[in-house]
Formats: sequence, structure tokens, C-alpha cells
Amino acid sequence: MTNLIGEYECKIDAKGRLLVPSGLRKQFSPEAEGKLFVKRGIENCLELYQKHDWESVSEKVSSLNQFVKKNRVFARKFISGATQLELDSVGRINLPKILLDYAGVKKTLILFAYGNKIEIWDKAVYDAELDMSDDDFAGLAEEVMGDFNLDE
Repeated sequence: MTNLIGEYECKIDAKGRLLVPSGLRKQFSPEAEGKLFVKRGIENCLELYQKHDWESVSEKVSSLNQFVKKNRVFARKFISGATQLELDSVGRINLPKILLDYAGVKKTLILFAYGNKIEIWDKAVYDAELDMSDDDFAGLAEEVMGDFNLDE
């Protein structure tokens, strides 16, 4: 599984083109063949996957029992807007306007890479999402990670 990491502030041009930072591109797997997939995220962002990671995620969603209504609704919403992209010769991708509008991306955006995906956020929305006091974060960390021993 891919283990992308990093946070990058980027600009998007009037045509929806984004130059993927070289530090992030260097983490891309050769098996992705320069192909990426973007879709609506669960929160107010977009999710970007390398080809092989998208195929794995998509296969899991497609394996849900389609005779169960909640599975169909989930699959429809999760895959909504999925679009294949290709890095051009200078490392740019062209993000669809409908997806940029969904995420409220104006000009400046944040690429937040972790695990097998890259979240694409409008900078102001991302900053608001992370706006949490240290005490609130400490409580969240305890609730989410309290049972884990990271030293093992």
C-alpha cells in the first residue's frame, strides 16, 4: 500500500490546472503510470488517488452487496464525480470544474497527503477544519488513540 505524506500549498490556474509539487510527485509509484483518479471527498474536499490505489478502493466498494439499499447509496455517493486524470509533461493535472465547485476551491488550495490518498482542500476551508484548541485535540487524541501503544 502507498504511504504518501505531506502538506502542500498550491495555486490553481483559471483553467483548473494544478502543478503537483515535485516533492509529492517523487512519492508516486511507477505502477501508477502517471494516472490519477479524483472524486468528491467525504468532507468538503476532493480525494486524489494513484491508479493502483484507486483500483483497490474501487474494487472494495464494488464488492458491496448491491441488493442492499444502503450499500448502493454509499457506493453512488462515494464514487460520485470520479474522474481519471493524467499528469502532463510538466506534472500538472486538470481538475474538473464541477469537483472544484463542490470543494469550494477558489485559487489557493492545500494538498494533504496521507496513506493512499491526497485530500484537496480550499485553503480557507482547510484552515477552518484544523482550527481546534490544544485541549480539544488532546481529548480527541485520547478518544481515538487512547487504546494504542505506539511504542510497540
